[in-house]
Amino acid sequence: MKKEDGPSAGSRKELFIPLIFSAAVIILDQLTKQLVVANIPAWSVGAEFFGGAFRIIHVYNPGAAFSLGSGLSRSLRGIVFGLLPVAVLAVILRVYFRNREFTRLQRWCIAGIIGGGAGNLIDRFFRPEGVVDFLDVRVYGFLGFERWPTFNLADSAIVVCGIVIICSFIRQFLAEAKENRNAGKTDKTE
Repeated sequence: MKKEDGPSAGSRKELFIPLIFSAAVIILDQLTKQLVVANIPAWSVGAEFFGGAFRIIHVYNPGAAFSLGSGLSRSLRGIVFGLLPVAVLAVILRVYFRNREFTRLQRWCIAGIIGGGAGNLIDRFFRPEGVVDFLDVRVYGFLGFERWPTFNLADSAIVVCGIVIICSFIRQFLAEAKENRNAGKTDKTE
C-alpha cells in the first residue's frame, strides 16, 4: 500500500480535516433544500431535463429511505427516525475518533456519511412535514421502479460514500489476505 492509502496515523489534522467535508455536505444539502422549498410548491415539479428523465421536484418524506415507515404515527416516527439516527451518528463519530486504522479515504467517506446523516436529521427536527427530497430520476423499470425514489444531496452523500468505503474495505481485506498468503509461502520455503 502507498503511504497515503495506508492506515492513518490519527493525527489531529487527519481526524478533523475530513469533518470539513461533513460541514460542506450539511451546508450544501440545507441550501439546496431551502432553494427548493422557496421556489417550487410542495408536491409539484419545478423543472424537467432530458425529456423528463431527470426532474427537480418538491416532496416531503416523513419516513426513511424509500419512504419506509411513513405510515407510522408522528411520535413513533420521531423516535425511530429522530432519536435512533442521533444514536447511530454518535456511534459513528465515536468509532471515527477511536479507530486509528482507517485510511484517509475511509475517513473522508465516513465524514460524508456523517454530513449526509446530519443533513437529513436537521430536516427531521425542524421540518414537521418530513425530509425535503427533490432529485427525481427515471430508471426505466430498474428493480421494478419506473422512477427511483426521490432523494436529496444528503442521501447522495450517504450512498456514494457508503459504496466507496465498502469497496475500500474489500480492497483492503483482499490486499491483507494476499500479503498473508505470500507471508505463508515464504515461511514454508525457509
